[in-house]
Amino acid sequence: MSSEAIVQDYLDDSRKAMRAYKKLTEKAIAQLNDEEFFVTLDEEANSVAVVMKHMAGNMISRWTDFLTSDGEKPNRNRDMEFVIEPSTTKDEVLAYWERGWQCVFDALEPLRPEDCEKTVTIRGETHTIVQAINRQLMHYAYHIGQIVFLAKHFRSAEWKSLSIPRNRSADFNASMSAQNK
Repeated sequence: MSSEAIVQDYLDDSRKAMRAYKKLTEKAIAQLNDEEFFVTLDEEANSVAVVMKHMAGNMISRWTDFLTSDGEKPNRNRDMEFVIEPSTTKDEVLAYWERGWQCVFDALEPLRPEDCEKTVTIRGETHTIVQAINRQLMHYAYHIGQIVFLAKHFRSAEWKSLSIPRNRSADFNASMSAQNK
């Protein structure tokens, strides 16, 4: 496999991973009622809404003009990403979330292997394209884990598994084995 093919595989896999992360998060939040969306477990914890607002703010900053400007935009107010005004609605947070993801996909979709020879900056620190993408993949996975944890906590026994349900591994493996024959 050529170097260019490996880089193309990386870019394709990164896009696929981002889509999967978004879908996983949305399956978790779909299980929440509107009140649970804004609940915090304690004074230091973030609600699902806050985590989503922060992620979207990060996405808009990092991915807007991805190849041509610093990933920490001067107009970003990161501290306010952790504040939810009492009048904020779930629909407003979801719309902001969609705006953030649109920035991600608008930046990732056109990337080609030759773009990976470039560098970008985040807070003035130089990153290769691969480093910048990996940084965001790790950041999003961290926060998506928080969202899934909260959703599962709130739903408790009503939780619908997002992967292999508890005590169903053997059934899943048998199904996969049958599909692969």
